[in-house]
Amino acid sequence: MLYRRMNKLPIDLSILGFGCMRLPVKKDGNIDEEQATAMLRYAIDHGVNYVDTAYPYHNGESEPFVGRALQNGYREKIYLATKLPSWLIKSREDMDHYLDEQLKRLQTDHIDFYLVHGLMKPFWENLRALNVTKFLDDAIDDGRIKYAGFSFHDDLALLKEIVDAHDWTFCQIQYNFMDEQYQAGTEGLQYATDRGLGIVIMEPLRGGMLTKDVPSINNIWKKAPIRKSPTEWALRWVWNHPEVTVVLSGMSNFEQIKQNLVYAEDGFPNSLSYGDLILFKEAEAEYRRRIQIPCTGCRYCMPCSANVSIPECFEMYNQGCMFDAPDVAKYNYSFLGGMFGSPGFASQCLECGECEEKCPQGISIREQLKKVAAYFGK
Repeated sequence: MLYRRMNKLPIDLSILGFGCMRLPVKKDGNIDEEQATAMLRYAIDHGVNYVDTAYPYHNGESEPFVGRALQNGYREKIYLATKLPSWLIKSREDMDHYLDEQLKRLQTDHIDFYLVHGLMKPFWENLRALNVTKFLDDAIDDGRIKYAGFSFHDDLALLKEIVDAHDWTFCQIQYNFMDEQYQAGTEGLQYATDRGLGIVIMEPLRGGMLTKDVPSINNIWKKAPIRKSPTEWALRWVWNHPEVTVVLSGMSNFEQIKQNLVYAEDGFPNSLSYGDLILFKEAEAEYRRRIQIPCTGCRYCMPCSANVSIPECFEMYNQGCMFDAPDVAKYNYSFLGGMFGSPGFASQCLECGECEEKCPQGISIREQLKKVAAYFGK
């Protein structure tokens, strides 16, 4: 495992972080605790020392799971990150309430890296009015948290405003070779770095979309002198940036963990050649030609009041388009009729628009669901 340091901290952080948003689940949808615990501890035993969770992950069960999984000495081996649920905050008292609840859920007396979660303009305006930065300073002073940061899902101008509003230790942004101009993008990454913030990256694989076995993409990677999987290429692109400290991966099975640990052994900054970087531009162009809906599967749009399984609808539609396999995609789509206890088809959309207000990707979900419904039928 390779390690890097944030600008303001004298501690070594693993370049691969364990994201606890996509843990393995059982048929009933609950976390497969035995497998997930074994996975998390295996990653820690092999050098991962940054573990990231959040209040809403896995319907609120991720934090309690992490608290249990880090018993027997594992809490002392890692730096723990979780997040203030920004959309639930109505007062200063709420901030203290949720932090104290999270400490209990995680069975710890402090959070190492505490983020204000998923900042978008409405959340930031509310939290700024409630003086969230004073709350963070107080929580550092009383020892409940060590370092304050924020995760971000909005445009570049807002990122700059937030960066300049407080003496943050770090920020967490979405970044991959498809998103250089999206949300914070490369300019935002550099802006935050220039002002001393450490950088944690989420969605390096764009919700798994960059791992798909697409023949036309594979033909591009085959031009490289050394063969790598699409997953390794995508991770290596992010690690190639010296500004980046930790890259989060939401690993959901042992194979992914073992592969990513191997990839992390070579994740040096500035290690990609000029020829490699040209291949990324070719791959980006081909992906953009094929991907229809830029959904990362973060599930912030859920639950849907009409029971539409929005991320699954988009994923199956994208797979049909990417793989030129509409029959296979339609077969998989048919299982949305019972997978979640009630039908989840795109045709059920009532066009209320609530999902679009919560989507960090800014997707026109109602219009896209119409396309999905037309593609698959009712």
